[in-house]
Amino acid sequence: MMDSEVSVLLHCAAWRGLLESQVQVELSERFNRQTDPTLERQIEEVWTERVYKEPWLFNGSKFRLHSFCLVSPVHVSSSSVSPKPCTLSPHVPISDRAEDQEGELNSRKSMEENLCPCDSQHDTAQNGLDGRNTPVNQEEDTENTDDQDTGPLLTLRLGLTCYKDYLGTNWSCRVAELRQLGEVEFGDALALLAQPLGVGAVLCTDDGQVVLIRRSQRVAEAGGLLDIPGGHPEPKVVCERLGRAVREEQISVDMMQQRLVVSELFSSVCAEIRDEVNIPLSSLGDPVLMGVALNHTSAGRPSAEFYVSCSLTSDEVRKLYWKGGAEAHESTDIVFLSKTEVLQLDRSRPLWTELCPSAKGAVLLYQTVKPDGERGHSRRQETQLMASEEASR
Repeated sequence: MMDSEVSVLLHCAAWRGLLESQVQVELSERFNRQTDPTLERQIEEVWTERVYKEPWLFNGSKFRLHSFCLVSPVHVSSSSVSPKPCTLSPHVPISDRAEDQEGELNSRKSMEENLCPCDSQHDTAQNGLDGRNTPVNQEEDTENTDDQDTGPLLTLRLGLTCYKDYLGTNWSCRVAELRQLGEVEFGDALALLAQPLGVGAVLCTDDGQVVLIRRSQRVAEAGGLLDIPGGHPEPKVVCERLGRAVREEQISVDMMQQRLVVSELFSSVCAEIRDEVNIPLSSLGDPVLMGVALNHTSAGRPSAEFYVSCSLTSDEVRKLYWKGGAEAHESTDIVFLSKTEVLQLDRSRPLWTELCPSAKGAVLLYQTVKPDGERGHSRRQETQLMASEEASR
């Protein structure tokens, strides 16, 4: 299923999604947005104008997704894995800026290419790599072992950005020009874009209902549309966990520990559920990372989409929602769909047009990954199981 507003950058269907222990990050200033003097002045002008009109805006720091390395499923049982890096595809169209026939065809092509995390995908993306993409440098004390089920399978390469830069680049009326300039100057169409990494959750209740919330008309993006609970992992939270009280503009990558960044990535999605739906953290299961989707209404902004189970029924969740959480003002209603309805949801259904891009991306990943199914065995586990069966005969 294709949609011009969204595409899937990567999915983890081979593992029914990944747990926190199977994800690592590589932090570096090399993964920050590239700068250009003219662009920086324009960003300041845009921000000054926006703050004048909306004085409540806050320029918080965000993580910038530069690229990723995903272990190919055929390598899962290998004791030594050297995965190929993959950049965010610079060829993904900006569908809200170019809705012509060619843009639609490119969108379909991007979706088809990005739905497979195999070697061919990495080879295609390898053409867009530059000197910033060095092999994974694993600084944590994790080791590659035979049991890849618990070792890192995905590496996210992250830099830092901020909300101001996001408004001045991804949301700029000159974004097509910025992409072209990035390609010419840096060999990467995304080099000048903020690309903040968001998070979202397909939240499933104990009675098999998926939770959607209707966005308020007062929010900055996709007002009135149906969405999943979500937001952003916060670099400042990582610094605070390390006992560092810093201002947003002072935050740098060398202030953070990589494992704590992974923890923030996974815990932030649960915090968003708590704040937006008013569900206590104790009622939520461990988040399962389904993959990363790209929102083309904001120039391909990436969002990590998770599956999160809930021990409460839909009626219990509804009652908690209407009591109001910390961010209750961001939505006006709660809607429940059965798992079957979500699996069957496509562009032919009227409800699809009510979904904002982040919800569409999460639905596509849920349909592809099916994270609430039985998690598959690794090749090593299958070999042990076969040996056990042979011995018992």
